[in-house]
Amino acid sequence: MKVILAKDVEGWGTIGDIIEVKRGFARNYLIPKGLAYEATENNIKMVREVLKQKSRKLEREKQKAVETAKQLEGVELEIKRPVGTTGKLYGSITTSDIAEMLKEKGIEVDKRKIMLRSPIRNIGSYTITIRLHPEVSQTIRVHVVPEKVE
Repeated sequence: MKVILAKDVEGWGTIGDIIEVKRGFARNYLIPKGLAYEATENNIKMVREVLKQKSRKLEREKQKAVETAKQLEGVELEIKRPVGTTGKLYGSITTSDIAEMLKEKGIEVDKRKIMLRSPIRNIGSYTITIRLHPEVSQTIRVHVVPEKVE
């Protein structure tokens, strides 16, 4: 039986692929779970239209990510935090802190897109990657300096 995949199915193919499977597999698993449709002309047209819409949406998201990447080009943040006698910060600097600093500069970035392996706990300069889209990323510099107590 020929079916057209409505979603990516591991080991079988990706969305929009027309594959040949056994009738029982299609009727008992793929079709009831919404993973595939019978490969009729109308279903093929429907899935192709969904793919077109998805690709247009992805292209718009990529364009927005490229614009944000241009804004982030050359950005350097200076974060002042209280420091102990050993040079370690009281607390740490997280992705939320970096996203907040970028927001203050007028650049909206979701904190989940900031690639920080672990929170920053020491004074120094750090290069941080921001992954805006699977194909678009940008790096920024973050300088952590001690807060002067007066």
